[in-house]
Amino acid sequence: MTGLGYELVDVEREPRGLLRVTIDRLPGRSYPSGPTGDGAEFVTMDDCELVTRQLQYSLEVDGVAYERLEVSSPGLDRPLKTAAHLLRFVGQQVSVTLKQPFQGRKAFKGVLGGDESGWTLVLDDGKGEQVLGFALAEVREARLVPVLDFKGRKGRKVEGPADAAAPAAQDGGQDR
Repeated sequence: MTGLGYELVDVEREPRGLLRVTIDRLPGRSYPSGPTGDGAEFVTMDDCELVTRQLQYSLEVDGVAYERLEVSSPGLDRPLKTAAHLLRFVGQQVSVTLKQPFQGRKAFKGVLGGDESGWTLVLDDGKGEQVLGFALAEVREARLVPVLDFKGRKGRKVEGPADAAAPAAQDGGQDR
């Protein structure tokens, strides 16, 4: 995938010979199916087809056994598995599940901050902001929180937790 300019996000072997490969575009790269930026930063069907053709050839040459090959994008709730993934999405809403409970909880949702030396999650439970510090090694699973504004992730960076709570105040605070 790196030869084609895509990031390999995940590879899974499923029952009945399914080989599932998840790819993503890298910011600032040029792709045969179109440039990144202006909403074109997401994996397209053309990207999946291109990678599928290349993988079919490579897997055959390498003698890798599989019945079906599935190539897809990471989706709106993209998994964050590496420090580079976390770094790329600093400032955005993420959900984090820890391996061990902290104050009786494992699952947290908030605005991601930090860098490779340490990560933070700014939580706002309505009673005030709290900051949870964590290391990547403590994380069982981390994912982007999907934004369903149908305008893509453009402008998705959250300036601060107070800004993230503003839309809820406008609609009467009702859960969506």
